[in-house]
Amino acid sequence: MAPAPPLLPLLLPLLLRPLLAAPGQGAGTWARFARLPYPEDQLFLHDTFPEGFLWGAGSAAYQTEGGWRQGGKGPSVWDTFAHRARPPGARPAGGDVASDSYNNVFRDAEGLQRLGVSHYRFSLSWARLLPNGTAPANAAGLAHYARLLARLRELGIEPVVTLYHWDLPQRLQDAYGGWASPLLPALFRDYAELCFRRLGAHVRYWLTMDNPYVVAWHGYGSGRLPPGVRGGPHLGYRAAHHLLQAHAKVWHLYNDHFRPTQRGKVSIALSSHWIKPQNMTEKNIKECQKSLDFVLGWFAKPIFIDGDYPESMRSNLSSLLPEFSEAEKKYIKGTADFFALSFGATLSFQLLDSHMKFQQLESISLRQLLYWISNEYNNPQIFIVENSWFVSGSTKRDDAKYIYYLKKFIMETLKAIRYDGVDVFGYTAWSLLDGFEWHRGYSIRRGLFYIDFQSHDKKLMPKSSVLFYRKLIEKNGFPPLPENQPIEGTFPCGFAWGIVDNYIQVDTTPSQFLDPNVYVWDVHQTKRLIKVDGVFTSKRKRHCVDFAAIRLQISLLQEMHVTHFHFSLKWSSILPLGNLSVINHTLMHYYQCFASELLRVNITPVVALWQPMAENQELPASLAKYGAWENPETVQAFAEYAKLCFANLGDHVKIWITINEPSVKNLTYTAGHNLLKAHAKAWHLYDKEFRRSQKGKISIALQADWVEPACPFSRKDQEVADRILEFDIGWLAEPVFGNGDYPHIMREWLHQRNSVDLYNFHLPYFSEDEKKLIQGSFDFFALSHYTTTLVGWEKEDALKYDHYLEVQMINDITWLHSPGRAAVVPWGLRKMLKWVKSKYGDVPIYIMANGIDDGQNMVHDKLRVYYIENYINEALKAYTLDNVNLQGYFVYSFNDKTAPNYGLYSYVANQYEPKPSMKRYREIIDNNGFPRPETEVICPEETVSCPECHFFRTRKSLLAYVAFIFVAFIVTIFLITYYSRREGRRYK
Repeated sequence: MAPAPPLLPLLLPLLLRPLLAAPGQGAGTWARFARLPYPEDQLFLHDTFPEGFLWGAGSAAYQTEGGWRQGGKGPSVWDTFAHRARPPGARPAGGDVASDSYNNVFRDAEGLQRLGVSHYRFSLSWARLLPNGTAPANAAGLAHYARLLARLRELGIEPVVTLYHWDLPQRLQDAYGGWASPLLPALFRDYAELCFRRLGAHVRYWLTMDNPYVVAWHGYGSGRLPPGVRGGPHLGYRAAHHLLQAHAKVWHLYNDHFRPTQRGKVSIALSSHWIKPQNMTEKNIKECQKSLDFVLGWFAKPIFIDGDYPESMRSNLSSLLPEFSEAEKKYIKGTADFFALSFGATLSFQLLDSHMKFQQLESISLRQLLYWISNEYNNPQIFIVENSWFVSGSTKRDDAKYIYYLKKFIMETLKAIRYDGVDVFGYTAWSLLDGFEWHRGYSIRRGLFYIDFQSHDKKLMPKSSVLFYRKLIEKNGFPPLPENQPIEGTFPCGFAWGIVDNYIQVDTTPSQFLDPNVYVWDVHQTKRLIKVDGVFTSKRKRHCVDFAAIRLQISLLQEMHVTHFHFSLKWSSILPLGNLSVINHTLMHYYQCFASELLRVNITPVVALWQPMAENQELPASLAKYGAWENPETVQAFAEYAKLCFANLGDHVKIWITINEPSVKNLTYTAGHNLLKAHAKAWHLYDKEFRRSQKGKISIALQADWVEPACPFSRKDQEVADRILEFDIGWLAEPVFGNGDYPHIMREWLHQRNSVDLYNFHLPYFSEDEKKLIQGSFDFFALSHYTTTLVGWEKEDALKYDHYLEVQMINDITWLHSPGRAAVVPWGLRKMLKWVKSKYGDVPIYIMANGIDDGQNMVHDKLRVYYIENYINEALKAYTLDNVNLQGYFVYSFNDKTAPNYGLYSYVANQYEPKPSMKRYREIIDNNGFPRPETEVICPEETVSCPECHFFRTRKSLLAYVAFIFVAFIVTIFLITYYSRREGRRYK
């Protein structure tokens, strides 16, 4: 059967969900998510959002409007703060111009239309509507917002309007001390009344203010943000007190006077981080709960629960925290029609006060936060009104990093709805367009549309994220696609099912039966064997059964039911001096025995002549010392070594690998040149001198991880992906499987780099004879595949940017990752196999290694089970749907002793134990894939050629006749003896 879809996570989370939420119940979130099935719960969920789900984008007035002195606008605290930091004569600061949305209403509306959003969240500039913070109103400001609302109405886009997004009129700060004053709530109510009265007829969703935590704590406590008052915790908590009172006044104003006619809803946009415990202890979980109380609960609990601050704040802050009267508690309680959540790059890892982490670990898990909110605040309807991440300020239009964070957050929202039963009804990507990013200025970008801030016209240019988000909105999520579904079917009979061990366990310790010494057992005193000096027995010939290590490894392989076993020889050990002057015959005999014993139990040996390892690249020391593969003499040395191996092991080996997984990352162009010539010489040597008698196959094995363009809509990213594939795989594959020379892309790129940047990377040329020697020197295409990498051309992260190839490595954070951070991307294998076929034709292909690491916790072996199932299923798709000539599949690796953390067998206390992944692989082998339930898998059992057995197999009739004569002879002797004795007794 094909790998099962992740049904369990759909049921288990809902079964574990509390029936009724209440304060403090959110503390169960961490333990609950730790119990969810791994890796099923972390898999990508192909599903859609509920019908009618709201999709939108957002912006804030100060970040995008500009026009700071246009249309009668008054100064805000952000204007003052930004100008104070600007050197005299410098270009316009902060949000003076920004994205110039004030002068481009129709431009922004066109961007929204292009996205296909259902709503647009934007904020009103208090200082634009009331330049002094109080009446009279500014007619030009009212006209500006009326024009925006009218255009949204024409396009059928729902406005979500924020009254206050941090840009307090400077006049109110100067005259009253801003939010530190108890007079501000009443002034805010007056401002809100103007907005409701003049603009509310066409607004269904209102947000009183955005992220009061940042305003209170960093505006009036730390002073990091405007108005920059360093009043410490005392003033920060007082400002928050007034912000809550102001919000409640506005909610009651709307509820009492405007809701009956305008029929809208009012809430407050609360921002939060997510936190996880250092260790899953009760103490650490309490600290995590406290962290959320101090940031989100500070405002959410008074509004959504009981009108008062969280108990953890009350007990820890004592007199620092202001008191609400009982009347105020009743007034504040329930003043939100839905829970408006802001989550992302503004607060997380930026503006969260480090003391409020309480020594726990900050994280960006939106799903867990949504679940916590749902349980902590009585299952409210949640509207995500701001969410995204950021890219570098230098990134232009291929914003891959932004896309994958957006994908992660939207996926987590979908899981919260489908798996966890959280009531989320809308999502808002932040932001519509690039703008001024608060304390980070223009050093980062968060827009879906690109703005060139140096240009005069400030055109809106769509980024790759626009295409991604628009497509997602059209499909209302991530609907299942046929290519995402596992298939049923089987591989052909004779398919090679294998396992890999880079270097088998070699133990050539002599058996006791080979010891020529004579011993006497001292039974009276020492109770030990004592060697008798000078007395020896005759030596007997070595036998394969003398090697106990071989028997153990063979028995484990038999237990796995594999048909093939792939391992590498140690060139440096067989020929210690690098030439034939000294041959390690004991080791060669060991390899002969290992191969013959494999054949005896019907397992085909697949043997690599050389595989690079860390120390001297596993070359003989003399060769490593004199240039290794840089030295052309290594080519001839390899050919001599190969001939020795073919002559001594070839009768037992039917599949040879000349060079296994050469690391192109650590290979110079000269070394690669000689490597190819060495491979070709070995191939032709086998072809001419050994193939006829030994009847084997031989090729080279290359590492072939898939490379995917980070932005699937970007032509430049596709060019980068094509370039990396040629440099990583085509470099060594094209000369052998293609035209006998290196890829054109490599030569063109190196020529360009050498001429422009004065590099001196010389890619050698083959002579015509060398091309003929190398081209076609294969019997099959052997590849090792482990993971998939995303690449792009936009430089985003200097640590992951390759200047030489001009490529940025990108991570899709929705992918599963192993403990060693290897991405689990099964579909990458299928794409790789299709690429090989498209490049090199219908060549037979063997997947010579495919595997993943685990950790100390055996739960990670569950990831390997998933990995093996799904990578094999993708291989089956390539075989059945794409007609790839796939001949075999090998898992990496055999055991943890020789490849720690990669084995299908663990190795502890000198004992091998099969992991669940081994048993699952065995089951797939037994079924020859994933047959339909009603299908019976019948393949004739194959036998592997055994040279020692050839004499007996070809003379079966003769052997039967000899056996008959022998049995008849024994019976005759028995009868003669029997009757002779009987007659003798009679005469006596």
